[in-house]
Amino acid sequence: MTASVTEKARLPAPAALRRELPGALRRLPGRILRGSSRVGLVLYALALGGVLGLASADWATRGGYPFGGVAIGPWTAWPRSGTAGTDPYTRAVNARRGEIALAVGEGMLLTASADDEGRALDAACTYRLSGSTPPARAWTLTVAGRGAPDPARPPVREGFTSTEVLRERDGSFVIALAPDVQPGNWLPSPRASGPLRLALRLYDTPVAASVGNLDREALPAIARIGCGA
Repeated sequence: MTASVTEKARLPAPAALRRELPGALRRLPGRILRGSSRVGLVLYALALGGVLGLASADWATRGGYPFGGVAIGPWTAWPRSGTAGTDPYTRAVNARRGEIALAVGEGMLLTASADDEGRALDAACTYRLSGSTPPARAWTLTVAGRGAPDPARPPVREGFTSTEVLRERDGSFVIALAPDVQPGNWLPSPRASGPLRLALRLYDTPVAASVGNLDREALPAIARIGCGA
């Protein structure tokens, strides 16, 4: 009996409850807003981090390989693109392109995104690729670039192989990279304008193990002939 009376005494009086209730109700929206602002800030930070992460990953894997290249004039050799020690960015680029990189014993990849004068390759311009390639059992020369091909341009040809290219009497070749039809070895541009990238793949070549000794004269020259209006 005494315990019940004591517990009732501890309870606030109805008048006190009526005085405290309006104040608590007035403070409730502020607490809710403060809690929701914290949650919103966390969600905003997560969304911003996700967008920045996706954007940086897209930028890092959109073009060519970011690391491990050996510059030889306008060409860049990638001797480690297919090795076990390949960096994660190179693996991501290969995965995005859907390509299988050449191992050292299989061959070597060389790319070029500029001409001999250092000017970026543009699909609106005409280029003359001339000369020869380093010793290899076979090779392919293809053209690619950022962005999807122009649907108005039918895919006539994407590259040449060592077995089908027309050669000069001394064994050298001349390939015209141009948006319009050219005589001889014509490699059409995939779009009306925009950056391009050439990919030269050498298969079963001895230079894969000693790319540092590769001479510039052993690779095709890239000369710009002119650009459309």
